[in-house]
Amino acid sequence: MKPSELRALTVEELKQKEQDTRKELFNLKFRLATGEVENPKRINALRKDIAKILTITSEKSLHQAGSPEAKKVKS
Repeated sequence: MKPSELRALTVEELKQKEQDTRKELFNLKFRLATGEVENPKRINALRKDIAKILTITSEKSLHQAGSPEAKKVKS
């Protein structure tokens, strides 16, 4: 998922997206252990998506809080 698409979502939607992505990652890791995975590269993509979601959630939280650190973050 592209960061621009994630930035359009609200914090609540981002948290839901994170939960869904973590569930998918768990299921994919489970299938990898049983040898049923078709695309093992998807694991890395999901991990990166989770990192993007967490980064953007953090940026939005800082921006909403109006903290001094938010001024450093480019929206």
